[in-house]
Amino acid sequence: MYRFLKNLLTIKLRGEKMQSVLKIILIAILFLSVKTTSAVTDSVTLNSANITGLVTLNRTTTYLMKGYNNVLSGGKLVIPEGTVIKGDFETKGTLIIQRGGIIYANGTKDNPIIFTSERPAGLRATGDWGGIIILGRSAINTSTGLDSAEIEGFGPGLGPIYGGQPVINDDSSGVFRYVRLEFPGVNLTGISGNEINGLTMGGVGSRTVIEYVMVSYCGDDAFEWFGGNVNCKYLIAYKTLDDDWDCDNGYRGRVQFGLSVRDKDIADISSSNGFEIDNNNNSPSNTNGPRTRPIFSNMTVVGPFETTSTTVNPLFQRGGHLRRNMQACIYNSLIMGWRTGIRFDGSGVCNDANDGTVQLRDNIFSGNLTLADQTGGTVIPDPVSYINTWNTSYTNNTDVQLTSPFNIYPDPASSSVNHWMPVGGSPALSGAGFANPNLAGFETVSFRGAFGTNNWSLVWSQFNPINYNLPVPSDFNVTVIPEAFLNISTGQLNSADTIRVKLRQNFAPFNVVDSAKAVINQVTFTGTFIFNNAPSGTYYLQVIHRNSLETWSKSGGESFTQGGVNNFNFTTAGSQAFGSNQVLRLGKHCMWSGDVDQDGIIDINDASITDNDIFNFTTGYVRSDVNGDDIVDLADVSTVDNNSSFFLAVIRP
Repeated sequence: MYRFLKNLLTIKLRGEKMQSVLKIILIAILFLSVKTTSAVTDSVTLNSANITGLVTLNRTTTYLMKGYNNVLSGGKLVIPEGTVIKGDFETKGTLIIQRGGIIYANGTKDNPIIFTSERPAGLRATGDWGGIIILGRSAINTSTGLDSAEIEGFGPGLGPIYGGQPVINDDSSGVFRYVRLEFPGVNLTGISGNEINGLTMGGVGSRTVIEYVMVSYCGDDAFEWFGGNVNCKYLIAYKTLDDDWDCDNGYRGRVQFGLSVRDKDIADISSSNGFEIDNNNNSPSNTNGPRTRPIFSNMTVVGPFETTSTTVNPLFQRGGHLRRNMQACIYNSLIMGWRTGIRFDGSGVCNDANDGTVQLRDNIFSGNLTLADQTGGTVIPDPVSYINTWNTSYTNNTDVQLTSPFNIYPDPASSSVNHWMPVGGSPALSGAGFANPNLAGFETVSFRGAFGTNNWSLVWSQFNPINYNLPVPSDFNVTVIPEAFLNISTGQLNSADTIRVKLRQNFAPFNVVDSAKAVINQVTFTGTFIFNNAPSGTYYLQVIHRNSLETWSKSGGESFTQGGVNNFNFTTAGSQAFGSNQVLRLGKHCMWSGDVDQDGIIDINDASITDNDIFNFTTGYVRSDVNGDDIVDLADVSTVDNNSSFFLAVIRP
């Protein structure tokens, strides 16, 4: 809507008075419809950039990415946790990590890195920007036999190169962890076939780290691997237009723990599948090596058919289309709700399935209109019998007993979405097998599908990207010391430790506005807490540490600027804490240590827990290790005993 209004303002109307009235009305509408934030926007750093050295982004800045941005050989792009990068619609903003370039995008569970649409909440849509392309020198195959190729999407002679000489199978393109890609995937040239995926990987090597990545509302494939041998874990594809998991040109990595979920109305003209796996596109002479042989395990691949009577876009096809002499294997996975569960396509694929080169083992198939079929070859004795010999199949999706796997209309707005978790008694909670030599190097679990009893998608994922308000990362440097951690001999903490800070309203009932955790530095006693949602204002800081007495900042609260860098130091005076509830140690004011059970009082119960752990020779990261030296001993119980004698308790406003 905002582009429409902006363009409307430029219409030349006859009559100066009419023109002025229309402008006033439209400006008012624009003002009322746009949510303002304090984020600083940088539209220069990622504007058709060619990065040859080190470029480090600032997480408190929102970036507008325009055109093709290349990290060239020798270049390195560092993206801090929590950074928001918006892809420009008009110029199809795209990020390309070329061979020899490095990306270090290391988000966290609490503060993922977000690439998203530039459009406001409610107006974001599939294909609003380009995507992310990572290229390396791990071996690939091509239909021509060459050992390098242009990545797809740019048109002949225009795309950057992947693969080639020298072959470096253990190549590293960096780290891509806890990253969300929202609304990527667009045709770059206007010519059919030149679409770019959400995350494209070409010849990416085994030392590259790719994990905890979510691609939502992508205009082409969510994830596509062209050759290479990078291993990936914890991936999510949500409401993709084309394929979720696409492999070509000799990809041979390991992928474990993946979730893909489809919208019954959103499908591509080329037909939409869960897995689409090829060797290369030179059919039938496509046995060039290295052959495409990915190993997938613990994937939950949810199709559009909740029941066999669900009305679905006719362009939806298969949970897995295995074709063109690929040699993939799929284990311990759920493939549910597709028109066809698996298609074996071509004599090469069928023959490899018959001799055990291609394997589908210990999977669950459910709610597929057709369990399996074949074309261009023969699976012995037939595709359905083959699937049933090695896997478990159910007529209905409800038989798998996931929580609510089709409850996506509308998109789930909660930050804790458990729709794809198996409930008690689900057959997905058991039956996984890892004795197969092909599964060497995989994490051994008992469950089938992406999830067992632990939901690894919580907090960092976003299943309502169209409508949510983007975070505005804001730093708060807080200096605070847990009393017993401060070593009298060294003047430093015995160990760096995690602390949580909550921003609370400075008036009753003092509601929590935002929360963040950080590690307090061993020497500076400072941690940088990233708050994503709190607007500018005045707040109390509530500090929580695993075995210290909860401490609040001084009366009245502290000023906080959204999108800025904020600071508060508890250690300079006792009065920095509400009620001066701190203790002096080595000239520093510290949180009282010893609230082991975190009930807000240091008392005999805390001493009892510590005594018991001493008796049991407890070591490691435990609450009863009051001084943080990884051993529960007399020094810990001495602190608890001493502080309990003062009848200490939390002091709050």
